[in-house]
Amino acid sequence: MALRESYNQLYQRACERKGGPDKLEILVTEPLSSEELAGLPDNLYLSAFTMKVFQSGFVWRVVRNKWPHFERLFFNFDIEKMLLMPDEMYEAKAKDPDIIRNLKKVMTIRDNALMIDSVSREHGSFGRFIAKWPQDDVVGLWQYLKKHGARLGGNTGPYALRAMGKDTFILSSDVESYLRAQHIVDGSLTSKRSLTAIQTFFNELREESGRSLQALSQIISYSSGDNFVHVDTAT
Repeated sequence: MALRESYNQLYQRACERKGGPDKLEILVTEPLSSEELAGLPDNLYLSAFTMKVFQSGFVWRVVRNKWPHFERLFFNFDIEKMLLMPDEMYEAKAKDPDIIRNLKKVMTIRDNALMIDSVSREHGSFGRFIAKWPQDDVVGLWQYLKKHGARLGGNTGPYALRAMGKDTFILSSDVESYLRAQHIVDGSLTSKRSLTAIQTFFNELREESGRSLQALSQIISYSSGDNFVHVDTAT
């Protein structure tokens, strides 16, 4: 698939909108290295998944403010402890006013701990599994999390991966608008056909520019749409 617009065109427009290359580069962030990802303990991945599950459809700031209480109640998301906790203990913790009381979301902690534990046993750690997943098929990783995890579909899984430092693009509203304007996708954004087209587009743009998927996602967002500089955009 030929690129609809060159990287230089994208970059120059983003620079114009954000006040020049120096200011744009302050906004653009980079992912962790494979070595850094592989070295992160499993409980941090479970924590990230859980935070994004609770932030989905909710005010992100409220979840962040309550997060120390989540960490205390759930033993810093220690995988072994999460797997040993009976249903009754999860149900009791879900009623604690210090956290967001949502039993269905609380139960995803155990479900996602099960997924992480299974993967860790096979690959040595969940971080190694994430680190080794090829960047030219990051949508495949999204689909894996959706299939094997709990409530990690949509943008929840990608946002969690971004938070942990895995190189991934995010289908934010600004990115989606750009992809549609460039006729890279039409119809459902998350259909297999659309995701394949989007991955191909980002792969080609990455090859042209030499930049990460994360940086490219942000540059696209800053080059178009009514975007604002804010920590929660996660573009």
